[in-house]
Amino acid sequence: MVYKVNIKKGSNKNQPENFEIEATTVWSFPKRGAWATHHPKFRGNWAPQIPRNLILRYSKPGDLVLDSMCGSGTTLIECKLTGRNALGFDVNPKMVELSKNSLNFDTDETIPKTKIKINKGNACCLSEVQDNSVDLIATHPPYANIIKYSEGEIEDDLSNISNIDKFCDQMKQVASECYRVLKPSKYCAILMGNTRRKKYFIPMAHKVMQNFIDIGFKLKEDIIKHQWNCKTTPYWANMSKRYNFLMIMHEHLFVFEKCG
Repeated sequence: MVYKVNIKKGSNKNQPENFEIEATTVWSFPKRGAWATHHPKFRGNWAPQIPRNLILRYSKPGDLVLDSMCGSGTTLIECKLTGRNALGFDVNPKMVELSKNSLNFDTDETIPKTKIKINKGNACCLSEVQDNSVDLIATHPPYANIIKYSEGEIEDDLSNISNIDKFCDQMKQVASECYRVLKPSKYCAILMGNTRRKKYFIPMAHKVMQNFIDIGFKLKEDIIKHQWNCKTTPYWANMSKRYNFLMIMHEHLFVFEKCG
């Protein structure tokens, strides 16, 4: 695999400084990446270090990367910065425009030119994407309705689903589409978290993981991603002592392989 990306020496705001690819199954980024157009204002997006690691480890320049729930465009920004072509979809037209705006910057001359296409679309039905056509999938679904990205007016928005079983059923459709469009022997990575309902732990991430396995994927990696900078942490720290529960401070980054 090709892990390197050409980074011009000296000051370059479009690339991270002293970046090193992760080598273990525990990832922790206390300082969120702020290069290029990345910003923390969009609640719930993943740190750019995550897609950068995935892209550099599991793809090569010129490959086609898919983010079927692109949100603010973090994955797509990293594709542009590392010379990967990309497809981005989101059911929310506001997110589509936000992603397009995020890509409005120039890359260093050492980075190959890329083709990045962003459209409104449903991750459960990627009719625009051909079978066996994608080299890597890297996406960050909503965790049911923990963070709502619309107020119910978008029927296919997974962030409006409060019922965990229904959410996982929809994610199984997402898994089926990921399997269909991904090339054999290529990888699909998703970041998922767990939750609590009425003080009990709900293993939502593991339910989604099993859905991908049931579709036919093989689980290559289960990476534990440490959560940082949660604004409600002091409040929930007090609540955890009062009601005797532990705060969930990690997510699962699953990397699946389409074998065969």
